[in-house]
Amino acid sequence: MSTADLVLRASPTSPFVRKVRIAAAVLSLSERIEVQVTDAMKDEADFLSQNPLGKIPVLVTADGQSVYDSRVILEYLDHLAGGGRILPADPDARFAALVLQATADGIMEAGVLATYEVRLRPEDQRSPWWIERQKAKIARAVDALEAKAQPLADPLTVGDIALACALGYLDLRFEGTWREDHPKLVAWLDAFAAKVPAFEETRFRG
Repeated sequence: MSTADLVLRASPTSPFVRKVRIAAAVLSLSERIEVQVTDAMKDEADFLSQNPLGKIPVLVTADGQSVYDSRVILEYLDHLAGGGRILPADPDARFAALVLQATADGIMEAGVLATYEVRLRPEDQRSPWWIERQKAKIARAVDALEAKAQPLADPLTVGDIALACALGYLDLRFEGTWREDHPKLVAWLDAFAAKVPAFEETRFRG
């Protein structure tokens, strides 16, 4: 019998969905979540009623409440797991984790925007300037993270989970070109993958 009492509206290639799924695994909450694949581009009425912004991921609770975006969902899952698990209680550690998450989320957002510009626009309507602007954001952020890279945290935080998903997304959409000049981040991601089986289990397939 299924023990799922939460529904995750999801896309298999969304790095933000991957964030939620890995966080759920780290917090031993995966069995409570039913993943429902959703095409956000179709603007289906039931989905838009759950998130009027029309963006994934959305976590729908047993009483029909919607929780979004990924940052809020991770905080909600941390709450369900008792609190202070992936969101540190100590203020210094907490804000360091939140800033790392914001940086990683920004990498993912820029990657998604650059990808959509190519995938969703006809070639004659694409903006090379816009694509390069997004790639520049990614390059600056990855360089900054390499410069201050630390050994993998224990316990893991929302920042660690987000960073792993951001680097995984760069592997998928940008052929892992970040790896050549960022050996500390490569080692960090290898350590994360070894520690968290859900990283491989949620690997992007498309």
